[in-house]
Amino acid sequence: MKRFATSESVTEGHPDKMCDQISDTVLDDLMRQDINCRVACETFVTVGLVVVGGEVTTTKYVDLPILIRNFLKEIGYEHKFGFCHETCAILNAIGRQSPDIAQGVNVGGAGDQGSMVGYACSETPELMPMPIILAHRVVRRLAQVRKDRILSYLGPDGKTQVTVEYENDKPIRVDTVVLAAQHTEEILDSSQSKITKRAREELIDKVIKSAIGERLLDKNTKYFINETGKFVIGGPQSDTGMTGRKLVVDTYGGIVPHGGGAFSGKDPTKVDRSASYMARYLAKNIVASELAKKCRIDLSYVIGVPEPIVVEVTTFETGKIKDNQISQIIKKHFDLTPQGIINKLNLLRPIYRKTACYGHFGREDPDFTWEKTDSADLFK
Repeated sequence: MKRFATSESVTEGHPDKMCDQISDTVLDDLMRQDINCRVACETFVTVGLVVVGGEVTTTKYVDLPILIRNFLKEIGYEHKFGFCHETCAILNAIGRQSPDIAQGVNVGGAGDQGSMVGYACSETPELMPMPIILAHRVVRRLAQVRKDRILSYLGPDGKTQVTVEYENDKPIRVDTVVLAAQHTEEILDSSQSKITKRAREELIDKVIKSAIGERLLDKNTKYFINETGKFVIGGPQSDTGMTGRKLVVDTYGGIVPHGGGAFSGKDPTKVDRSASYMARYLAKNIVASELAKKCRIDLSYVIGVPEPIVVEVTTFETGKIKDNQISQIIKKHFDLTPQGIINKLNLLRPIYRKTACYGHFGREDPDFTWEKTDSADLFK
């Protein structure tokens, strides 16, 4: 039986992803100074303006303008792309965290209510769904060819969408790739209405084919490149951005439900973030142990209460034992309180800026402790 699955990803210069990264940059800077800080930071960008708000508990200080301007310079925003790291306005609207919430968190309770989801599957080496892995590869390659000046006409903004064809639940080929890449006017054809044929071919060859590889692409793969014709005006000049608006990009590409809230800008006492990381860790270790080919973990919390009220396992009829038996193993061997998760995954570190783009999961980085499979033997 054939089916198709589609996932999207965006570059670090996409307005929403700019906001995620700024929020996590603030979090990291505070954690370097105060490991016990409490941070819930949100960012909004629009034409010529960055607004940073939220609630923070700390005795330390963050120089927001310097922090944000350095970030914007790093990802490539300058005058020619309509949003400049030197001249944009920056508004600080950060306040103090509510003591009503803090009194529940200070004794080890969850920082909020909510249901968090973790997932893993055996269809890629990363134990992730193939569409989201390929989408991330394409936009990372898009950023690389821009920064290395392989394609010097590219701007920081961009996005992709990859559709994978499955047969009997196994990915067999890439059916469609959509790519929108911000660029300067130098690659517009004489009519000024669309990019040149040469630029289109370069984007297919040097970005898409380089990122995905020939094995999954064939003569029937369809490519849609800058389908509006041109993409000169991008970033905050063309679209507002907000923290937490690319949740499906952050997680599993829409293959499973997302769960609670956004991740970026939140310290690990917030279970929106830490419990989602733990749920991914558990699901990945279950699949790595070959106890199941697919696994979804659902964890639900009550604000101020340490233990989750729900620990549910779903293996989509691929498990070698019953789902409720796996759930009992988890409850017996893993501390799923916020403090237990923080300790297990070593989350009190300034590691969060790099999680904020190209996905929180499926990346082999030593700081991404939730990607380790060191509990696979326990499940075996």
